[in-house]
Amino acid sequence: MIDSGGYDIDIINNISAILQQREETLAVAESVTAGQLQVAFSLADGATQILQGGITVYNIGQKARHLKIDPVHAGNTNCVSQKVADQMAAAVLQLFSADWGISITGYASPVPEENIYELFAHYAIYHLQNCIKCGRITAPPGSVMSVRTHFTNTVLQKFHEACKQIHI
Repeated sequence: MIDSGGYDIDIINNISAILQQREETLAVAESVTAGQLQVAFSLADGATQILQGGITVYNIGQKARHLKIDPVHAGNTNCVSQKVADQMAAAVLQLFSADWGISITGYASPVPEENIYELFAHYAIYHLQNCIKCGRITAPPGSVMSVRTHFTNTVLQKFHEACKQIHI
């Protein structure tokens, strides 16, 4: 079921139930989704039991300072790469003392001056310092909000799959 914010509340609540049963928590590092993953997880039944917190970082300086990304690589990729997403997820997991770290970085609108027209993002899902799932996702053209919501729901689905993949 999609709620009024456009988030898949059934998946959110399924994730929450799994994490509560395992007594595990999550933290989020996001850029392109501008805090929407944090908002989505805050809607979960028992959100305070699973969500440690999150950080929204847009620029290389803040990503390097708070999430320990490699600034040279990030500078060469405009902070949008699988390596940056991996580093963000691993760092947020430690920053918030969580069991799961989720990250996403990408483009919600074209950047013509950099010849970027495809809307895409890289995400990473870490569990106890191990990458469980990562990849590149694309979004159809649309408003910045619709692209962000698409990325958010896609990462929620990927995280749900990752939670079911781990047997504790």
